Amino acid sequence: MATMIIEGERAKAASGKTYEVRNPATGEIVDEVPAGGPADVDKAAQAASKAFASWSKLAPAKRAEILHRAAHHMLGKVEQIAPILTKEQGKTLLESRLEAQRFGENIAWFADVADKIHGQHVSLPDTTTYGLVVRMPIGVCGAIVPWNFPLTLAANKVAPAIAAGNTVVLKPASTTPLATLACIEALIEGGLPEGVVNVVLGKATGEAIVEHPLIRKIALTGSTPTGKKVMAKAAEGLKKITLELGGSDPCIVLDDADLEAAARAISVGRFFNCGQACLAVKRLYIQEGVYDALMEKLVARAAKLKPGNGLDKDSRMGPMHTETQRAEVEAQVKDALSKGARAVFGGGRPDGDEYERGWFIQPAILENVPDGARMWKEEVFGPALPVRRIKDLDEGLRLANDSQFGLGSSIWTANMAHARRAVQELEAGYTWVNALQIAHDELPFGGTKQSGFGKEHGLEAFQQYTEQKSVVVGGV
Repeated sequence: MATMIIEGERAKAASGKTYEVRNPATGEIVDEVPAGGPADVDKAAQAASKAFASWSKLAPAKRAEILHRAAHHMLGKVEQIAPILTKEQGKTLLESRLEAQRFGENIAWFADVADKIHGQHVSLPDTTTYGLVVRMPIGVCGAIVPWNFPLTLAANKVAPAIAAGNTVVLKPASTTPLATLACIEALIEGGLPEGVVNVVLGKATGEAIVEHPLIRKIALTGSTPTGKKVMAKAAEGLKKITLELGGSDPCIVLDDADLEAAARAISVGRFFNCGQACLAVKRLYIQEGVYDALMEKLVARAAKLKPGNGLDKDSRMGPMHTETQRAEVEAQVKDALSKGARAVFGGGRPDGDEYERGWFIQPAILENVPDGARMWKEEVFGPALPVRRIKDLDEGLRLANDSQFGLGSSIWTANMAHARRAVQELEAGYTWVNALQIAHDELPFGGTKQSGFGKEHGLEAFQQYTEQKSVVVGGV
């Protein structure tokens, strides 16, 4: 049975309760894990607070050295961790390897900036004094992570936090704790001091993290409704907060675009991880002159995405993670079809005995989706893509911005004036121009509108795990 990680100890829940983690491709039990609660969060927060006293006082260069060594050790275990992630989450082994690799790379990237904390020197009116602005770690930070990219999204929070000298209480999603435990275990084996990252499990631990008085910052990736609840609860303790919430990313393709490159990027951007991503192509607007040609290329790519068990080397798309999530996507597709949309590809479930026990679904591409359809207004968290013809960039920008969300966006065009307009006018935290929708460590990532606020990735994320402190030095 898997256990929680608290101050280096492999802990069961204080209540003694457990629950089962099941494979979404087969329904089989993968492991049994502790169902933690407030008592376990308190123990983890106390451990993190104790570790903070020493971790925060280390020379930043020493923290960097420790983190690089730990990341290197973890990266040596990618091939062991990837199958664990596939079994609990459902994604293909290729996707799991990429994600496990990214976890270690993210730790290493922020290790490189651990000793790059820069302050300011400020002249003051009294010439016998001067001012400094220094950055200090916050303290114990809480990280709450969803099931779709459990390793990537954990690293997004853990890496900058611990590089800046903070300690962490981490809660993976209840359905995907196992690969996260394996990654943190590997970091500890590689030299990360015990108590710097503590892992608690179970649904009841999320609210307890937000409420715990020792935890001074909360970082959450989740749905917009969940983000609002966490924000309200965190406000009671005046906690710092970073929210990476839902998205409905628009993609605009103009007549002069490189259609082959656009088709590849859109296919990956929509169907990677069975479409279960906040940052993903979810609304497609194609200019009339290239509509038919691009749709033909997209359908051809979708036809190659063979659903199957992620452990099967022939599978190109794993199952949906839960039955509930599959039902939600199917309901959104059904709503569009009932309102007059047409499925140019997919729209149902794959046939065959091998699909009976898992939450499999076909990739779907829908055209003629009317304005009132749910697919335009809601986040589609699965492999279904609504498509619309547009006359020009003006129409594309208007439709793209007609959304409560503002996470990512993209445009494909050879006209740099059009690209510049899109960069300036698209209401989103990220815009890709003629590029695959990948979030880079070097660039800040975060949303606007109902997609949240605060940044992950980049120096901006690192700085958001520090406090600014003003200092006056006199007698000089």
